[in-house]
This record gives sequence, C-alpha cells and structure tokens, in this order.
Amino acid sequence: QVQLVESGGGLVQPGGSRRLACVASGFTFSYYAMKWYRQAPGKERELVAAISSTGGSTTYADSMKDRLTISRDNVKNTVYLQMNSLKPEDTAVYYCYALIRFRGYWGQGTQVTVSS
Repeated sequence: QVQLVESGGGLVQPGGSRRLACVASGFTFSYYAMKWYRQAPGKERELVAAISSTGGSTTYADSMKDRLTISRDNVKNTVYLQMNSLKPEDTAVYYCYALIRFRGYWGQGTQVTVSS
C-alpha cells in the first residue's frame, strides 16, 4: 500500500534552516509529481511546493518561494524540502502528498516549530 513518511521536523530558531524528507513506498515513485503542504494552528492546509516526476519542474507558494527548495531522489524514493530563513509564522505541520491514479495520499506530517 502507498505510504509517505515524513521526517526532519523539530524546533528551529528564527533565521535557521531545516530540511524535511518524505520517503515513499507502495507505488512507482518516479512516475508521479510530489507536493509539500503545511498546516498552521487554526489555519487551512496550504500548498507550499511541488515537483514534477522527473524533478525538472518546481513550483512554490509566493509566501515562501525565495526560501524554499524542493528536490527529489528517484533512486531513494524520497522528496525533500529545504527551508531557509525560517520565521515564527512558518510554524506548522508539514505534510507530503501524492496524487496516484486519482486518489490523494498524505503522510502523517512532521512538526516544524520556529521559536527562540
């Protein structure tokens, strides 16, 4: 079955960096685009970054585009999200997402807390 397992969250100081990872299994990873979403307390889940199946195309939310890099390793079945210059308002649970044969799959999420 499809599984998406995120890791890399934690407590980070303002201005710091964090790299999240999402390991995928149960499907042919290299065939599918992947996305990262986040959900802050009391807010709706929002898309922060997406990457095509080959990694050749990426998109970012306007609010974070200068501070994010999404990448993937199709050998390791892993998608990454590098976040720089983090701000307290970036505090959220970050989720990995894949749309596979018209069905959406979510990971369990990883908490990122930006605080001094």
